[in-house]
Amino acid sequence: MEVPGLRTWVIFYLISFVVLLWAAFLSSQGIMLWVSLFLVLIIIGINLVTVMNQLKAHTARQELQRNLTKDFQRAAPGEETQERKL
Repeated sequence: MEVPGLRTWVIFYLISFVVLLWAAFLSSQGIMLWVSLFLVLIIIGINLVTVMNQLKAHTARQELQRNLTKDFQRAAPGEETQERKL
C-alpha cells in the first residue's frame, strides 16, 4: 500500500502521542480524570476513522485500476502491435 504524504502521518502521530502523554499526566495527577478519558477516546476514534478512510481510498484506487486495465491485453513476445509497426 502506498503511503502518500509521510510527513503528514508523522505529524499526525506525533500530535496523537503528545495528547496521550497529556492525558496520562492528567490521570496520574488524579485531577480531571474525565478529561483524560475523553482525550484518549477522541484520539482512538480519530485514528480509527483515519485508518478506515485510508483503507477505503486504497480499495477504491485498486478497483479503479482494475476497471481501467481489465480489457488490456499484452502482445505475445513474437507478435507485433500497431505501435511497433509505425
